[in-house]
Amino acid sequence: MTDDVVDVVIVGGGLVGLATAKALLAARPELRLTVLEKESAIAQHQSSHNSGVVHAGVYYTPGSNKARFCTAGRLALEEYAAQRGIPIQRLGKLVVAVRDDELGRLDNLVKRAEANGLTGLEVLDSTGLHEYEPHIAGIRALRVPQSGVIDFALVAQEYATDVRQAGGEIALGAALEAVDHRSDGLTVTAGGRTLHTRFLVTCAGLQSDRVARLAGVDPGVSIIPFRGDWYTLSSSSAALIRSMIYPVPDPELPFLGVHLTRRIDGAVWAGPNAVLSLAREGYGRHDFKRRDAGDVLRDKGFRKLARRWWKTGAGELWRAASKRAYLRSVIPYMPSLKLSDLESHFSGIRAQAVARDGSMVDDFHLVEGPRALHVVNAPSPAATASLAIGNHLSERALAGLDA
Repeated sequence: MTDDVVDVVIVGGGLVGLATAKALLAARPELRLTVLEKESAIAQHQSSHNSGVVHAGVYYTPGSNKARFCTAGRLALEEYAAQRGIPIQRLGKLVVAVRDDELGRLDNLVKRAEANGLTGLEVLDSTGLHEYEPHIAGIRALRVPQSGVIDFALVAQEYATDVRQAGGEIALGAALEAVDHRSDGLTVTAGGRTLHTRFLVTCAGLQSDRVARLAGVDPGVSIIPFRGDWYTLSSSSAALIRSMIYPVPDPELPFLGVHLTRRIDGAVWAGPNAVLSLAREGYGRHDFKRRDAGDVLRDKGFRKLARRWWKTGAGELWRAASKRAYLRSVIPYMPSLKLSDLESHFSGIRAQAVARDGSMVDDFHLVEGPRALHVVNAPSPAATASLAIGNHLSERALAGLDA
């Protein structure tokens, strides 16, 4: 076993962890920095198992970290993509109301989007909607021109290149095993190595609460994994969609509902749903891991959540089990869609932080520890906002280093 002395250890080689490493090295090139990633490659979970949407900031409470990070992060990401030649497309998004009882919520979204600084918004009647998307049904829609798509796995690869070129190390296959506190820093054991570090930043996504506890910190929440399933539309149906079609979301839930997204490769995805997963990193519909399932079922916050939302959860389970039920959630927006148009299946896992009172945490949740900063909850739009979040975490980490 080798012992290494570094200034900063970052746990997690996803978009947020890599963006933080990149920002730290840009601010202080002399830093000795190591990123620990337990997988054999970077960005293997939420950073790559997503729809690739670059969010504009429509949904987020004005003044929240989500709203602030999304706007700054989107602009930074667009500039970064242009500099690096990463394909990015501003396709625009249509949030579509199909029922009268959704119109009030749509009006509230318009106000929220304007408060978040979005310009060029259009409120469309059914005729205006059909001018943008002739095959989409709806009685009113909000068009958001800033929304786009990108390949976030490719973005993560570019971040990693920046980190390495700046002198940082990315250690793969290095699962965190222990964190011990010393008077002058921390001793971190991972992947057969011992690292003595002055500061620790954890960006562990689906494992974030466990990593925080391993470092001796109460995260204050538990991570409950929700699997999201997507279908790819047949080529004939995909050709009918020009941009992104979203439903009007339920403001009480942090999920946006099943939507249609034209991806950067030209494919159109329908999804995702939101189904409780019994494996934090299991992407199959029947994946099960005893520890993960046990943690969920024993969690008091989850049990309170389940009592409140069991009917919604049952509906999500039925939609996951039945392709026909899944189709019924899309048809109100695209009436021409047939069962045979839903083709190949893809899944991702969302790390949903749940508080002890059973509420779902809907903003970024950071917890400080001795010489450490833990990102316990980094929900969407974390991918879009990764550069802004990385800058923020970098500033806080540098303040900790200098304290």
